[in-house]
Amino acid sequence: MTKLVLFNKPYGILTQFRMSEHGHGLAEFIPVPGVYPAGRLDKDSEGLLLLTDDGRLQHRLTDPRHKLPKTYWAQVEGVPTDTALSALRDGVLLDGEPTRPAKVRLLPEPALWPRDPPIRVRKAIPTAWLEIILTEGRNRQVRRMTAAVGFPTLRLVRVAIGPYTLDNLAPGEWKAVTPHAT
Repeated sequence: MTKLVLFNKPYGILTQFRMSEHGHGLAEFIPVPGVYPAGRLDKDSEGLLLLTDDGRLQHRLTDPRHKLPKTYWAQVEGVPTDTALSALRDGVLLDGEPTRPAKVRLLPEPALWPRDPPIRVRKAIPTAWLEIILTEGRNRQVRRMTAAVGFPTLRLVRVAIGPYTLDNLAPGEWKAVTPHAT
């Protein structure tokens, strides 16, 4: 039976099982043997991480050819203009290559857990929340995209991967689920 684990990765945790000089890993949270991350979230990002023991499922979840949408909520510095939002939707250049078109919209501030440590706040500069849905997964892509249009990401939370969502998991919590047909 295929194992699939949904995990709400806290800020500052590495997407690997071993602890390293760079920080704490998944082994401190997930006691399920034989599962491995399907994709990554950088140390500074939070939210949904999927783990499985099935290599074919891992491939279907992560390979960009399958175009499985990944939904992120990004708190950015400043309030993005219509021009910036259009650029994000159309695709921006990263390393000389355009990103795939993304679905992007302004969000009201979501009801999330407090981040530890909190983001830096500048009294003179407002922040805004964006929902960004990607069908590819380049290294630090959301952060690089928002920076490319002049609105750096302050906080980044992945809330869904295809049909899988955080489903009210608190940071550091996990649950086993039955895989959907993807």
